[in-house]
Parts: sequence; C-alpha cells; structure tokens
Amino acid sequence: MRNHTTALRTALALAVLSVATLTGCSAVSANDTAPTTQEAVLPVQTNPITNASMLPGLTLVGAAVEDNLDSRTGEAISDRLQVQVRNDTAQELKNFEVFYTMTDVITGAVESYYQDLTDFSLAPDAAFSIEFDGESAPGHFPENPFSLYRLSPNQVDFVVEVSAHGVQPVTATATKGSGVGDLAD
Repeated sequence: MRNHTTALRTALALAVLSVATLTGCSAVSANDTAPTTQEAVLPVQTNPITNASMLPGLTLVGAAVEDNLDSRTGEAISDRLQVQVRNDTAQELKNFEVFYTMTDVITGAVESYYQDLTDFSLAPDAAFSIEFDGESAPGHFPENPFSLYRLSPNQVDFVVEVSAHGVQPVTATATKGSGVGDLAD
C-alpha cells in the first residue's frame, strides 16, 4: 500500500508539473523581443488589482475572443482573448495588470484569471493589441488551454479589466458564441 501511495503522489506531482509547464509562457513588453519571465496561468478566486486611480489616460479600445483580426494587417487570425488598449497620456504607461472573468451562460460555471504584465509598457499616444494566446511574440501572453473559453461548447461571456500604474483601470466585455474550438474565420 505504501508503494502504491508513493507512486500515486509521484504521478500527481508530475501531472501538476506538466500542467504548469504546458500553461507557462513569457511576459514581454510591446518593445521587447525576448521573454522575460515564466508564469503558469491558473484560475484565481479574486481580483488582485488594487489600482484606485481616478485619472483618465488608458483607453480600452475593444476586446474580442472570436473572429479576431491581426491589428497590423487586418487579416483574420485564430481566436484568442485580444484586448486593444491606447495610451492617451503624454507619458509611458507601465506596470499593466489584466483580470478577466469568463462565464458559461448555460452551466453558470465561472473562471477568473489574473496576469501581471509588469514588463509590458505602452508609449505615449500609442495603441497596442495585447493577446492571450500562448505565443512568444512581443505583446503575446499565456492562456490556459483548459479554460472554459477553450473547452466549453456553450456561449462564454468575458468581462476584462486592464490596469496600468497611475491611471484609472478600464473594462470591456466580449463573447464567444457556442461551439468548441476555433473555426476558420
């Protein structure tokens, strides 16, 4: 029995490590070309963003989770959480944080995720598309491939909050229609 328990614990530890490795990725700034940190993306229970600033300056231009378009070319790209932000200040915005909640409208299941994008910055009067797709390019961040978004066949509604140091946080919504996986756009 003891060997069985030890083997079970070892298998469980390896499974947890595998999930962390699969969901790990790099956080990079809009101007960087190489990853700077590794993080696992797992659901959280509460929103850790504590930014209480009331100063305007960050605009959330839009959010999409399906029928996404490449912000540079306008061409269709695979579905992902894509958040378009704009810096309406005369100073660089830094210390970004993103918190998003997804809700399956049929089952009522809810998942929330938080990502500290400390290494991401946005130049004055610049706009950028932050993408949660697990790719390693600048401005691309990890996602959980086992989330409601990726696995639920039902409609999934998103509420997204983006925060940057010194300016008021902004929110947006997006909806994934029913169906599993990404269909060609």
